[in-house]
Amino acid sequence: MHQLFTFEKRNQPLANPKDFTSRLTRNGVCALGVITVSMAVGVAGYRIFEGMGFVDAFLNAAMILSGMGPAKELTHDGAKIFAAFYSITSGLLLFAIAGLILAPVYHRILHRFHVPDTDQPESGETAALKVASGKPAKRKR
Repeated sequence: MHQLFTFEKRNQPLANPKDFTSRLTRNGVCALGVITVSMAVGVAGYRIFEGMGFVDAFLNAAMILSGMGPAKELTHDGAKIFAAFYSITSGLLLFAIAGLILAPVYHRILHRFHVPDTDQPESGETAALKVASGKPAKRKR
């Protein structure tokens, strides 16, 4: 879990495209694992509490997990209670999975704003001196 949110620090350079792609892939695989486990719990719950077949249970679990709502009306009270808790959990998981997948993208965007650009002068005054004198300005260290 620690590796999912291990990024370069503020004073380090921006990660190369290979590392960035690796992060996206790693977080995507983890998100897929969370979705798979959640679907398995949903299918099992609908099969146990409502007595649905595999296909109907899979459909209902997928519809709840995606935020669409149940596909078939439930008749047993145990199934209704399970569906209530499963839908609350699924609603929270939807945001958690989106955050997990997008964390490397958000970090790269924010980190890009903080990486110093070595090709540009540090201030407007330094740039004005460079243009006025026709010589490269010395940078403060």
